[in-house]
Amino acid sequence: MGNDKFENEDLIKWGWPEDVWFHVDKLSSAHVYLRLKEGESIENIPSALIDDCCQLVKANSIQGNKMNDVDIVYTPWSNLKKTASMDVGQVSFHNDKEVRKVKVEKRINAVINRLEKTKVVIDKVDLRAQREERDARERAKQHQSMKEQRQREKEEQKRKEEMRRLQSYETVMKPEKMTSNKEVTSNLDDDFM
Repeated sequence: MGNDKFENEDLIKWGWPEDVWFHVDKLSSAHVYLRLKEGESIENIPSALIDDCCQLVKANSIQGNKMNDVDIVYTPWSNLKKTASMDVGQVSFHNDKEVRKVKVEKRINAVINRLEKTKVVIDKVDLRAQREERDARERAKQHQSMKEQRQREKEEQKRKEEMRRLQSYETVMKPEKMTSNKEVTSNLDDDFM
C-alpha cells in the first residue's frame, strides 16, 4: 500500500504482472496492491480477501472513510494506464471491461483492526530492484523452458530420423549381399519347366 501519491506513483511504475490494484472509485485513496501467487488469477481471489482489501482502501481514503456506500474498483496491474499528462499517483485503464467494482457499505473496524495488527512498515523499499529481480527470474525460467523445448525437439528429430532409416532399404540393400541374374550359372529355364 502506498502511503502518499509519490509512493503510489512508484507502485504504479514498478508493479508486477501478478499484482491486483485496489482504489476507491472517483475519490482520493491509497493504492492497495494484492500480489497473486503463480497460477492464481483475479477470478479466483477469495471474496474474504477482496473484502479485506476493499476495507483497507476505504480506511485509507480521507473522504471515502467518512462515507457509506463507497465503490471500490480493482483491476490487474497490467490494465493500469499512466500517461505523462496525468498528475502524480493518477491512473486510468487500458480496458474498462477488466475493471471490477465492489460496493462497500460501511467501514468494518474489526477487519481494519485485524489488518493493522499484521501490518509491517518498511522504511524504504526498492520497488525497482524487486521488479528487476522478478523479471530476471522470469527470463531464467523462460530460457530454461526454451532450452528444454529445443532438447525435446532434437530428441524427436533423432527419433524420426532413426524411424526413417529403419523403414528405408539402406540396412538391407548392401552391395556385398546383392547378386544379379547375370552371375547365376545354372540354367533357370530348366528349373522353371
